[in-house]
Amino acid sequence: MVANKFFRKVLGNGMTIFLEKRDLPVVSVAYGVRSGGMNETASEKGISHFIEHMIYKGTKRRKARQIAAEIEQKGGELNGFTDHDITAFWCKMPSKHLDTALDVLTDMIKNSVFDPKELEKERKVIFEEIKMRRDSPNIYAIDQIHSLLFEKPFGSDLIGTHETMNSITREKIMKRFSEVYRPNNLILGVVGNADFSELVKFAEKNFGKEKGDGKSLFPKITKKNDAVWEKRKGIDQVNLVFSFHVPLLTDKRCHAAYVLNTIMTGGMSSRLFSEIREKRNLAYAVEGNSSITNKFAYNLVYVGTSKDKAENVKSLILAEFQKVSKKLSEKELATAKEQIIGDYEVSGEKSNARLHDLLQEEIDGNAGNLYKLEENIRNVKLSDVKELADIKNYSLFVLVPE
Repeated sequence: MVANKFFRKVLGNGMTIFLEKRDLPVVSVAYGVRSGGMNETASEKGISHFIEHMIYKGTKRRKARQIAAEIEQKGGELNGFTDHDITAFWCKMPSKHLDTALDVLTDMIKNSVFDPKELEKERKVIFEEIKMRRDSPNIYAIDQIHSLLFEKPFGSDLIGTHETMNSITREKIMKRFSEVYRPNNLILGVVGNADFSELVKFAEKNFGKEKGDGKSLFPKITKKNDAVWEKRKGIDQVNLVFSFHVPLLTDKRCHAAYVLNTIMTGGMSSRLFSEIREKRNLAYAVEGNSSITNKFAYNLVYVGTSKDKAENVKSLILAEFQKVSKKLSEKELATAKEQIIGDYEVSGEKSNARLHDLLQEEIDGNAGNLYKLEENIRNVKLSDVKELADIKNYSLFVLVPE
């Protein structure tokens, strides 16, 4: 994983520009903002996500339909996301239309008008998104585990509630936007066929004269562990999420958490998939994930099973982790490492996927650290994985048919 085609520069005002150059006819472009759900108080939960939606709803130069049309009519796709530590706006399109991508996204970041009528319309859209997430049992269960791992406000739902969303006015959005969307909080990232010097010139022309005085709140993040069994009518399957805290990205043992996640839930050959689905036929979906940053970090396991099998599945998960803590072999460790490295190479074929990973690394320090992944994974020690697998405390959310 040699980063010989990676370039990065921080402007005098704090804005970061990076490029992974590829000689391919497709380019992915994004603006990342160093602010998300973890930068919100309890009373304003969902404001970062609300701003993300509104960025697409019109600028001084373009109506909402024009924003989408200029990208899509050139064969591109346009989207965005809000996470706990980042809000991002991205598009993917033919490299020959890079100028269009930069122009449209920059217009959105700099010139959004937050039209009052559009804002009220989009508030209703987000209410529907809240309903959609609640009505999808697996998504709802995974959303709920966050509140069992962290105290509020960080433990509150990223998307907000009907109460907080109703309290977010245009004035509050405008204030937050003006405070946060400043050069020192902005990242311009590109993966594809582009010229880095031209990207820097573009950023300097559009942002170089602005002060990098963006602010971000950082409410305290307090860890906890809890368990909730919630009953719901109208569902036939138990949705079980098991999760536990792991070392932060600033701790070299964090890479052992990635390895442990792969051993336990990394595909059809993983331990929990084999034990729960293949051997015992207790579930269809057996999945897992690592969410590791320099401010919070946890692994989770998701299983969809029958009502009368939930306790058994929970016991199997705990038992399998204990087996790993005592009997993990160097051979299995090496196999998991190779799988992670291979997954990275395969997923990185998609420029937008690689851009997402680079943005997250930049939020956590420096996008170039992504290219140290293979080295970091190969350096993971057997003892560190076994120690993490010896779980003493965990959180559990189980959505059960009534």
